[in-house]
Amino acid sequence: MKIRPEYFVRKTARLGLGATKRSQGGMATVVFIALLAIMLILITAESRALFQLHREVKFLEQQQIKRLNNSTTNAVVTVNSESK
Repeated sequence: MKIRPEYFVRKTARLGLGATKRSQGGMATVVFIALLAIMLILITAESRALFQLHREVKFLEQQQIKRLNNSTTNAVVTVNSESK
């Protein structure tokens, strides 16, 4: 029995296309997961930076309140003089 070469070409081409599509689908999944991981890392870093900034603003606010409460530039000085 003689097998024609066209049979192998068509079958190989079909398998090649299917394998290529599966490989591309798998690669797309890997790329998607990598991008998702990068986004999660960035979100974590941004939230941490935001938390630290919030703490720093709170600290500066406390310092300003202390400074303004202790300032005597506009305070009225009263002197008790005892005259006899």
